[in-house]
Amino acid sequence: MSFGVSGSLTDNNSVETTTMQNKEHSSGHADHRHAGVAESGGTTVKTRQILAAVIGNALEWYDFVVYGFLTVIISRLFFPADSDYASLLAAMATFGVGFFMRPVGGILIGIYSDRRGRKAALQLIILLMTVSMAMIAFAPTHAAIGAAAPVLVVLARLLQGVATGGEFASATAFLVESAPPSRRGFFGSLQMVGQGVAALGGATAGMLITQGLTPEQVDNWGWRIPFMVGLLIGPVGLWIRRHLEETEAFMEAAREPAGAVGLRVLWSEHRRALLSSFGLVLSSTIMFYVVLVYMPTYAKTQLGIPLADAFAAQVAGLLCLIALTPLFGMLSDRIGRRAVMMLASVGYLVLPYPLLAWLLAEPGLARLATMQVIVCGAIGIGFGAVSTALAEQFPVRMRSTGLALSYNMAVMLFGGFAQLIVTWLIKVTGTPLAPAYYVMFGAVIGLAAAWHLHDPVLATGNDWPADETAA
Repeated sequence: MSFGVSGSLTDNNSVETTTMQNKEHSSGHADHRHAGVAESGGTTVKTRQILAAVIGNALEWYDFVVYGFLTVIISRLFFPADSDYASLLAAMATFGVGFFMRPVGGILIGIYSDRRGRKAALQLIILLMTVSMAMIAFAPTHAAIGAAAPVLVVLARLLQGVATGGEFASATAFLVESAPPSRRGFFGSLQMVGQGVAALGGATAGMLITQGLTPEQVDNWGWRIPFMVGLLIGPVGLWIRRHLEETEAFMEAAREPAGAVGLRVLWSEHRRALLSSFGLVLSSTIMFYVVLVYMPTYAKTQLGIPLADAFAAQVAGLLCLIALTPLFGMLSDRIGRRAVMMLASVGYLVLPYPLLAWLLAEPGLARLATMQVIVCGAIGIGFGAVSTALAEQFPVRMRSTGLALSYNMAVMLFGGFAQLIVTWLIKVTGTPLAPAYYVMFGAVIGLAAAWHLHDPVLATGNDWPADETAA
């Protein structure tokens, strides 16, 4: 499926979709009158339900990002080569390989979620991720079994890609559909808080093993510790998600006469939503994977900063990100998703180059941590609104599928291979400022996408209207 802009960007809403969505809208007025404990169609939204979704989401993403943080170590253990550069590229390519399966997993699990429910999909995802994490945690290195070692890692990454491909769409749909109309921005931001907590957990684990163990201990067995911790997603994650309740919005939509739900219908009726969502995700995913996932490797290989210091800077930046994300989620409930996303995109555009140039002038922990805090602040602004903004582009019956398709295509093409692309750009251009160029490219696309975003907050004053005109 191509995301090139062709034809008209004006989509045609089906009468059936509009009717279903109008029902959601009318029920939303009653929801708006409930402040702390929301009701949606008579079902009380319990805090523990949302907390369960966020915790499970954080555990899920921890497994995926920890590989990216430990790339520089995994490269020499599983992908030995004649040069460190070639070894690093091989490990980064394997990190990106998992993203090839994300659109496949996203579409399949998205369809499953739209048919069987958000809860069933979230349980399936946890199970798949547990298996893939165990494969990496117990994989023998290249020195032990030769060429079979990288094959095991690649297979595990492919399975991780399938699982993670469905996570964002299913978890976002669950959170946004569980929220009262006036707080959908805040509830949706908790999805990204979960991702921030996952990245913080991975960075903390990396910092602890690199500070507490010798390089020989890290190479021999220490690198496995973060992956072993990730295996907790099995019993903990499954238990958490077994206690989720299905969203009322999905249950109501399931009782409606089933209309056509497929990729062709999605593209023909919701093309503008797909393109806007793709652009937003493109910008956010480049920022996330360059600034958060790639930065420890960049600091070590390009700046000569010890990994322990790089991880410490990550922790500082991630704490800022996690703190700001829900605040700007709440702000988006007041001023709209478009305004928040455009503010974030401006930050993505103007901050990376001068900050990276300042860091390169005098590399060290203090400057790296300062840069990470500032840039992660910009990411926190965008993360506050992006999940809800994406969910509001699609009707309930197509929400998980539409989210999964637009999100995973953008992440696969521009996020999964961000480390590989940036490493290649540095080699080709001969300048360590190349990461800033890549981030700025994404920011321009994100600005255009945010401008064309359908924003129901501005249209209806925070009721749940997105499905009425989301096409």
